[in-house]
Amino acid sequence: MKFRSILFCIWSIILSGIISEVQAQSYGLGFESFEAVQDKRTSLDLSPDGAICLDGDFELSFELSFLRNKKTYFGYIVRVIGDDQQNIDLIYDNSSVNHDHFKLIIGEQFSPTAFDFQGDDLFAKWNRITLRFQKQKQQITVLYGNRSFSQPVKYVTKGCYKILFGANQYKEFRTTDVPPMKVRNVELRQDGRVAYNWPLNETDGVKAAEEVKQKAAVAANPIWIKKLHYEWKLLQTVTLKGYVRVGFDEKSSNVFVVGQDSLVRFSVAGNRVVTMPYQSGKQPVYVDNQVLFDAGRNRLYNIFLNEKQVSVFDTVSRSWDKSDVPAQLKTYYLQANKFLSPADSSIYMLGGYGHLAYKKEVQRYHLPSGTWQQVALKDSVFTPRYLAALGATHGGAYVIGGYGSSTGQQMLNPRNWYDLLYFDRAQRTFRKIYELKVPKEDFVFGNSMIINEQDSSYYALIFPKHQFSSELQLIKGSLNRPEFKLVGSKVPYQFIDIESFADLFYDKANGRFVAVTLYRDANLQTKVAIYSLYAPPLESLSPQTASTAGSSGRSLWIIGVLFVAALLVYWLYRYMPGQLGKQKATKAPVVGPVQEPELLPVAEQPVPEDEVVEKALPYKSCILLFGNLQLYDEEGNEITKQFSPLVKELFLVILLYSIRWDGISSEKLKELLWFDKPSESARNNRSVNIAKLKAILDKMKYCQVSKDTGYWKIKIDFEKVEVDYMHYLTLLGNRKLLTKESIIELASITKRGNFLSNVEYEWLDSFKSEISNEIVDAYLRYAASIKIADDPEFLVKLANYVFYFDPVNEEAMILKCKALAHLGKHSLAKTTFENFAREYNRIYGEDFRKDMPEVLHS
Repeated sequence: MKFRSILFCIWSIILSGIISEVQAQSYGLGFESFEAVQDKRTSLDLSPDGAICLDGDFELSFELSFLRNKKTYFGYIVRVIGDDQQNIDLIYDNSSVNHDHFKLIIGEQFSPTAFDFQGDDLFAKWNRITLRFQKQKQQITVLYGNRSFSQPVKYVTKGCYKILFGANQYKEFRTTDVPPMKVRNVELRQDGRVAYNWPLNETDGVKAAEEVKQKAAVAANPIWIKKLHYEWKLLQTVTLKGYVRVGFDEKSSNVFVVGQDSLVRFSVAGNRVVTMPYQSGKQPVYVDNQVLFDAGRNRLYNIFLNEKQVSVFDTVSRSWDKSDVPAQLKTYYLQANKFLSPADSSIYMLGGYGHLAYKKEVQRYHLPSGTWQQVALKDSVFTPRYLAALGATHGGAYVIGGYGSSTGQQMLNPRNWYDLLYFDRAQRTFRKIYELKVPKEDFVFGNSMIINEQDSSYYALIFPKHQFSSELQLIKGSLNRPEFKLVGSKVPYQFIDIESFADLFYDKANGRFVAVTLYRDANLQTKVAIYSLYAPPLESLSPQTASTAGSSGRSLWIIGVLFVAALLVYWLYRYMPGQLGKQKATKAPVVGPVQEPELLPVAEQPVPEDEVVEKALPYKSCILLFGNLQLYDEEGNEITKQFSPLVKELFLVILLYSIRWDGISSEKLKELLWFDKPSESARNNRSVNIAKLKAILDKMKYCQVSKDTGYWKIKIDFEKVEVDYMHYLTLLGNRKLLTKESIIELASITKRGNFLSNVEYEWLDSFKSEISNEIVDAYLRYAASIKIADDPEFLVKLANYVFYFDPVNEEAMILKCKALAHLGKHSLAKTTFENFAREYNRIYGEDFRKDMPEVLHS
């Protein structure tokens, strides 16, 4: 029984990892429509080698969404052709005067019933459509969302079908009419079981893997959605004379490129360029000009920061209201940051660089009065800098990073900044939120960052300023914690301070990031490159093969891993029974010292008369989150194994949000767990899995799911049910320096392992990172508070505690080496240094720059 339980746990962990990975990704097949010539439009043939034969009733289902801002919405969603005789088609026809655009065609007759999706659902989300072919009843039923209708059909076929999405070239049924759509999760069901399943989660090629019978579908001219969420796509390049600046209109999804002779308007959605020569004559564009679009007033501003002027463009008359702004003796504010504040009708400009000096001024232009003023700051948090990123909010703006110096002088110790600041417009103050850890390779930022206050995150572009042939990298960071991750591929960028500029925008209507790079060459011409990346961006693009062999290979690999794991567990169980379960700790949280036996010389070790077996105290009424997730009821029975992967994730989400905050809303649950499902489907999934979770937690007294406050919450009587994470928060909650006893107590909690080490969810990463950082900081703060000579033995243990969370922590290595040297264990100190240097080289790919004497005397 124990062996089977272990195997089940291994399988559950692997399966939950696979499911989590699939759920976390955006995928599907996009269709080229009327924007492309006929032979470049997209088709999908589910059975390229012949028809699919299905006896009796069956159903075809798929998820559908439309692309925004396209010229024409008309064409075939899917054609089901029976025995080359009877066609049943689902089309979209926007020529209808009413709102019902989806129509069913049987042969050459329209079904009397048409349908549509509510509101903006067709563009904003995935919508499931199911066609039930009911031969016995001689009808077809169409299900869309939570509605349906049936239509009589006289089936004249034996039961073999060609199923074609979009355009096709199949015999007399060929068509090139296809709407601009996205399709995914195509299934054929028979007798209540999935007979065929095409997820359409490929990244390249024309084959789409089928997961049940390995019958790959074939797509012509495919647009793989997953690839669009990782690889930046070059949309357009424009070359203009002289200096050029760019702005973005979020409402119309237009990039405005301001040159000296004309304005170029690029439509991101339509991928169209319109050039508008100025009717008002040449418009000056100087080296430090900036451009902003005011969506509220529908105006485009050319900001002359050095000249303290703002010129306004009228798109109707194609004229600027100021065309004679003379250049002033330059102070220069190169690469300054900007934002528009509708609350006080003002433009704010921050920082910049020019004439060997970095700037820290905050300058304000009041639109109604046309006046400039320098904002008198009430603090000195904002240090002189340029090449920072700024993201505006309702009350001010976030600013991150940059390059500058404390004095503003380029000659006095210039450096990279990695601080995140918030500028409060009303209070005229900056507040420092945190500072990022100095990276292995220094970087600066593109001019703007995208703020998402709903999940306290930001997106920004980074690049190394010391390289000409450089690359922009998109990052996703937290507004609360000093952490970020790389997302998406890299964008080529040629960087010279005066001649280059990079900016980032977000096309909310189409769910895309837009990156724009500028580079003025030796011929004094500026090349503008515009790229797009679909949101949410992915961290990596795992290579996938749609072929049968590739699918089989993956299955064999997983089976192989399971088989090897099973053999290993069996070997341990059969031949080393004493090793299994040996690491069980006492009931958590454990208060008191961590017992670490001292090693005695062999001659001094006591010889037991009988074998002494140390028995672990049984777990009862506890929830263990450090190490592997484990729950025990009052009788000491482990109930963790009763969780399905999804119920386990649901439990952890609600539990952590309950402990840290006041619970979690239904909307946030949908965003984290069922973001790819329609609202009704997400509600149903939530209800079913909440019921399952309640049934499991009923086995634990004093622990239940509640929604009394309007938020989902797990109520726990912490006097009756011990939660190691709650004990951890109690220890570190006051942020004070811990005592030695508290440090030992903390170690007793964390010795089971890292926080939830056996589960991986994207939303959980921030919890894990924060906890690891807090634990390491607590250990190192205590170490810094005492002298090595006072307690060298304990400091060695303390360094080992740090290494458990951060194996290349330099402070811990120095601490351990000094403590060992103080104890006279010089060879152990040297071994510690050498092991650290090897691990450092393995992780970072370069040698550790200090030697042993430097470490001991640092």
